[in-house]
Amino acid sequence: MHFKLLSDADLKAIDALKEFHGGSRVISETITKMRDLGTRKKILADKGFGPMIEDAEQLIKKFPKVPDYEKKHNISYNNKFGQGTAQVSGWQGAKVTHQAMKRIAASAGTDEPCFVPSEFISVVALTDNYIYNGDLMATLAMSENIMKCSKFCSTNLIGIPMPEVRFQQLEKVTGKKFERADLGNALSALTLKNQGTFFGNFGGIEVANDNHLVYLDGITRTAKANGANFFLNPSWSTIVAVCYYGREIPNLHIKISMLLATQNLMQFRMILNIMKEYLREDGTSPIYEINVGNGATAETFIQCAKDLKASGIKGISLSAHIYINPDLGMANFNWTDNMFKVLESGTNMTYKYESDGTAREMDTMAAYFLSEEERDANATKIGDVIFYKSLQASRDGIKMMKKGIKPIFGGGSY
Repeated sequence: MHFKLLSDADLKAIDALKEFHGGSRVISETITKMRDLGTRKKILADKGFGPMIEDAEQLIKKFPKVPDYEKKHNISYNNKFGQGTAQVSGWQGAKVTHQAMKRIAASAGTDEPCFVPSEFISVVALTDNYIYNGDLMATLAMSENIMKCSKFCSTNLIGIPMPEVRFQQLEKVTGKKFERADLGNALSALTLKNQGTFFGNFGGIEVANDNHLVYLDGITRTAKANGANFFLNPSWSTIVAVCYYGREIPNLHIKISMLLATQNLMQFRMILNIMKEYLREDGTSPIYEINVGNGATAETFIQCAKDLKASGIKGISLSAHIYINPDLGMANFNWTDNMFKVLESGTNMTYKYESDGTAREMDTMAAYFLSEEERDANATKIGDVIFYKSLQASRDGIKMMKKGIKPIFGGGSY
């Protein structure tokens, strides 16, 4: 027996929310407008980030370049191998990103050049302050417009405190009720009953009842305010909801994290079925990337890629952690050998650094959940962590080059 993933009532509520935000066309056009560097620079100057952006534009001129390394070392590539796209997690706001840029620039001319990763992941709670005070926009301007990463993934955690009036508004728009707690100062937060923290069970996985609507509202507000267009999902229900919600918003994408993704092929095929249910007319999905879980073997990753190709779904990338934070999984986790097995089989992959493998200070999941004040106070240390992750991605990318495997880095490194 086949059950619809979304009921008529679900569809009605999601459609109402999208119309509240102006509809698919307005959302998409607003994202495009807010991704323009000129637009961002004008807004950021008014918010006090002008000098930082100006300095970032000077720093990028000093960055090491991949073509220089390729020419110096006579690198050539074997097209029978897969390509590896570098991804680094933990770009925790503007000050952190700016510090990482300083360190990357300083690596030019050294024996270990640091290249810009192609994809960035950030796990900063999307509070109203972060969304609207310029911090996120400055981070995006440095990352997307100046360092030219191909993707910047923000993380919407459904347990984030929000103005109580917003919950009331969402209830009026969608016709749904949201169980929440009064936090004082006119703020409320969804009631989370698994672990009960503000940020939820493992970053927001607990999405009970109709709480997926809060997730959709959060990513839409962020996208319209900043041009952010790539978001980490917190649950199976938000995966389903956003696949429907984003069908007619071609520049809105999500990444499925390893906390929910494919430890095995059965789980991967479940995701394929969800995508198939709500594909766009061009055969793509709002899902852009799927993180194969830490427990998977190289053989499982390769078979996932084969199943994806057989599905006919277009535009999906598969990623895997190479190193992870010591508090995120098994101690001394290292997927490097598996990475080379995957690439040498002719399979493309995104190779991700949640850590550089050294367990240095601030290289923890806890650093993702610091308050804004704590994050600013530790921006230099966290920025250094991002640099070392990027450096490890570059080291492994150079190993790929020497094997004839093409690594893909951010545009600022070319």
